[in-house]
Amino acid sequence: MKWLLAGLLAAVSCSASAGAVFDAAPARAALKRLLPRHEAQIALAALAPGAGDRYSIRGTPGHIEIAGTSPAALLTGVEAYLEQVPHVSIGWPGDSLDRLPATLPAPSRPIESHALVPDRFALNDVDDGYSDAYLDWPGWERKIDLLALRGINEVFVPVGAEEVYRRAFHEFGYSDDELRAWIPAPAHQPWWLLQNMSGFGGPMSAQLFAQRVELGRRIVERLRELGMQPVLPGYFGTVPPGFAAKQPGAALVPQGEWVGFQRPDWLDPRDAHFAKVAAAFYRHQRELFGDGVLYKMDLLHEGGRAGDVPVGDAAKQVFAALDASHPAARWVLLGWQHNPPHAVMEAVPHERLLIVDGLSDRYNGMDRKRDWAGAPFAFGTIPNFGGHATLGANAGVWIQRFAAWRREDVGSLRGIAYMPEGSGTDPATYALFTALAWTPVPDDAPRWFERYAVHRYGGDDAHARAAWRILAQTAYAMPSGEWSEPHDGLFGARPSLDARSAATWSPTAARYDLARFNGAVCELLKVAPALRSTSAYRHDLVDVTRQALSNRSRLLLPRIKAAYEAKDAKQFQALTTEWMDDMAMLDRLLASDPDFLLGRWLMHAKAAARDDAEAAQLEYDQRSILASWGDRSGADRGGLHDYANRELAGLVGGLYAQRWRHFFDTLQSGLNGGEVQAIDWFALEQAWAHAREPQTTEPVGDAWQLAGEAAGQLGLCRGGAGAPPRGR
Repeated sequence: MKWLLAGLLAAVSCSASAGAVFDAAPARAALKRLLPRHEAQIALAALAPGAGDRYSIRGTPGHIEIAGTSPAALLTGVEAYLEQVPHVSIGWPGDSLDRLPATLPAPSRPIESHALVPDRFALNDVDDGYSDAYLDWPGWERKIDLLALRGINEVFVPVGAEEVYRRAFHEFGYSDDELRAWIPAPAHQPWWLLQNMSGFGGPMSAQLFAQRVELGRRIVERLRELGMQPVLPGYFGTVPPGFAAKQPGAALVPQGEWVGFQRPDWLDPRDAHFAKVAAAFYRHQRELFGDGVLYKMDLLHEGGRAGDVPVGDAAKQVFAALDASHPAARWVLLGWQHNPPHAVMEAVPHERLLIVDGLSDRYNGMDRKRDWAGAPFAFGTIPNFGGHATLGANAGVWIQRFAAWRREDVGSLRGIAYMPEGSGTDPATYALFTALAWTPVPDDAPRWFERYAVHRYGGDDAHARAAWRILAQTAYAMPSGEWSEPHDGLFGARPSLDARSAATWSPTAARYDLARFNGAVCELLKVAPALRSTSAYRHDLVDVTRQALSNRSRLLLPRIKAAYEAKDAKQFQALTTEWMDDMAMLDRLLASDPDFLLGRWLMHAKAAARDDAEAAQLEYDQRSILASWGDRSGADRGGLHDYANRELAGLVGGLYAQRWRHFFDTLQSGLNGGEVQAIDWFALEQAWAHAREPQTTEPVGDAWQLAGEAAGQLGLCRGGAGAPPRGR
């Protein structure tokens, strides 16, 4: 490619010397973090900017040369080199770097790639709540590195926004106590920023405000150093309680409820007070986090009420306030449900908009160019909700539809948007979706997954390829039409003989062939011992076996129900014992890998506290979102309980096992002639959320041995790996 050769001729060293296109030192620092034993063998060079981001790879053994158009593009080139030459990879989570040879091999020919789209966006509005709102700087540093490795260049950053609101509304008559009572604890802040709720889990301490501001600053600084853009929250009218009393004459639109929570009021953007509040908001945001070019905000999210305010007029004023503070900025909106409305498209110049579509792979018959009147948008996915542990995606839909929409929507489709509600799960989903944005693009899902199996574990293995072939034909072959996420398991459901999902809004039936899926467990157990040492293999073995155990719950519960309705007490007891045995097996399996530990979900919250009382408050914030989510009205009437269900060691063996054991014992008592008592599930969940029993943060047990035991217990691998199957 002439453009790439010309760029290479203009390449400079990674130093910040005079005439350098950019400073590659941040990429070098990341390389030291990611490949500490091999980074000296990789030379980084800057390419002059051109038609878009690109990288190139060449070199000799022990001296690999990677050139790119930004520090982040250099890191994307590093991951491409690892996958295509030594056939290892850094996943999110899990890697196969232990398989790297001492001397890095050279590519047989130059490798070149360029980004097909300029906007490569990541992170959902609620990611901070469902991924770990208390993640510390080392955790965020790793997260940013992993985003850069896959070519992401725009990252949503809500951390520290609470301090912007606090400072801004001080200017409008609010005391510190009033604002701290309004702002939720960190795990629930995303929904406050979306104008869905307020207050839950607070008030935050002054120390925690300061910690999060400092963390937010470090995040945005690192993104900018790497040539990535932080996407900051914009101001669209949310106000604390009593705003009209403090600012007489202010026009407010009450927003009603959101799944059981009272929503904050909306300040009419046409009101003169709006411009003043927005100016204060953006001024304080600039002081804390600098100037940005991308600001995320959604009017009337999930049922918000416009009242008598014309939405188009409101959008004009929201944009005018943004434009006054940031004249070059773009307004980022989420494509979700009926958002954004046509009135917004008509009110704002299209070149100043970017819609990150959360539904590109979910429904059929969509025409986004028509829906959004030609406004720029990013092809997006929300492959999990609530951060569920479930494996799978509409992967084939991604490949086919992205290619088709690029052909049909030239000029409007200008990006990708990776937006799981909880990131850091299902590494194959992340790797494949982000690969859409770079050449060469995946053109066949099964073939892509077989290649993935090689670099995922650091070597070619027939059983690994067979496992991923099965996964490609089951969990990753789900069709569009109604869902973008897999079904969840029933172990995490509030107990009921009629349970069909754990979360209220999850699929109620299996989305792929469960029996066919099980074969992947057996194939992974047969992978060569030399490849089993990698964290990627261990993670995947636990994850796939976890999914098989979880899937079994959907087959076993109808049998339990049938025994109960037949009043067969003996069969009911046998089947419920089997159910509880499967849950115990699942908890032991999960405990063998650090990525599936409740203790790690809780440890950052406790570490952020200044004393034991605050530790209890913040741990409750983290725990509650996994169980009742919020208060009784949200959990029971709103249906939020178990929305963020997970399969984590300590959670499966703790709250989930406790609920099902209590439920089965109650029903068994009824079969034996006793009274069947009603159970207050919310009270039980709240007791667990407030409990502070110790949880391990280090794995226990051998993953391969435990997966084999689980396979044997489920009767999956007769004649192959795994313990002898128990009777069914």
